[in-house]
Amino acid sequence: MACFTQVRVGVVAACGRAEHLRRLLPARLVVYFVLALALFSPAPYLEVMRHLVEGLRSQGLLGEWRIPAKSSLFRARQRLGSEPLRVLFATTAQPMGTQTTPGCFWRGLRLLAVDGTCWDVAGSAANEAAFGRPGNSRGHDKSGFPQVRMACLIEVGTHPVLDAELAGCRTGEVTLVSRLPRSCGPGELVLADREFLGVPMWRAFTDSGADLLWRVPANRILPVERMLRNGSWLSRIHATTDRAHRDPVPVRVVAYQLHGTGRESEDYRLVTTLLDARRYPARQLAALYQERWEVEAVFAELKSHQRGARTVLTCKTPDGVLQQIWAHLLVHHALRELMVRTAAARGLGPDRVSFTETLRSARRSVTLTPGSFSP
Repeated sequence: MACFTQVRVGVVAACGRAEHLRRLLPARLVVYFVLALALFSPAPYLEVMRHLVEGLRSQGLLGEWRIPAKSSLFRARQRLGSEPLRVLFATTAQPMGTQTTPGCFWRGLRLLAVDGTCWDVAGSAANEAAFGRPGNSRGHDKSGFPQVRMACLIEVGTHPVLDAELAGCRTGEVTLVSRLPRSCGPGELVLADREFLGVPMWRAFTDSGADLLWRVPANRILPVERMLRNGSWLSRIHATTDRAHRDPVPVRVVAYQLHGTGRESEDYRLVTTLLDARRYPARQLAALYQERWEVEAVFAELKSHQRGARTVLTCKTPDGVLQQIWAHLLVHHALRELMVRTAAARGLGPDRVSFTETLRSARRSVTLTPGSFSP
């Protein structure tokens, strides 16, 4: 707990948000408040603040401090800004699984996945100018809300977000995902869907030292250079700019079909940097790729359970919106850490612990036992 407090205080100071005057709402308290807004989403300001201080009041620790007016809380959030939350997330977001954590490793490789999603935000002029509105598929009109696009790198077995990039919806997922190799490295296997397969992106991730297992678009031609005994084959991919095919990237191709799903006629192809067919069997790679869908479970935890289904982020300023999203990522990471510890203590896999029950428990603990839950 002291460690987390030191990190928060250090981040606030490093971002130039520490006050020289004593305030009713010092920056470090506002950090707690912003995190609590994410934890108790979509509860309003004053209700969230009452949750934060109720336990302190019952223990006689509140002293003469009083709950500020809503307008004061609003201004305090504006003073804090989004940068301390972004830096705090970058400082604390780390993998949680060990070699003994079920679902975290495969043949010595830590399993990660990348993908993207969007957040609906308040329809203010400032948000629309900063983030844009996506087109409406039913016509030429724009959708109801501006959107922030988010690309994430997650740990498959434990579900924490390890890195994230945020931008307006005009920025594509591929652009944002291309910034995530900075958080990858040797001993990791990154899973990704077919829209991300391109030589520049592939090389950005492999240059980090990570191995890759990505799905292939249906129209991609992957000539057989050498057929392997297990039915996979060695091939090469080229950048679209490499018309003469002078700079190939060697890959191994795994082709398969799913049975018992109602989609038996659909062919699936994967490409991987794992060229050793004996050490990394094709059948196991095909089964392993399904773990990529764990990223969808992470987005559901963040956007449906924690934020609230069909809830729109309420801030009318772009910086306030970013502050909200970083707070949600921090709280999600703390909840997932609590789940991993709980699962380990009970001898279970992390997926055997309920996210919604953990969320409810964290909300109760903040109200009844101050300091028991610390994002």
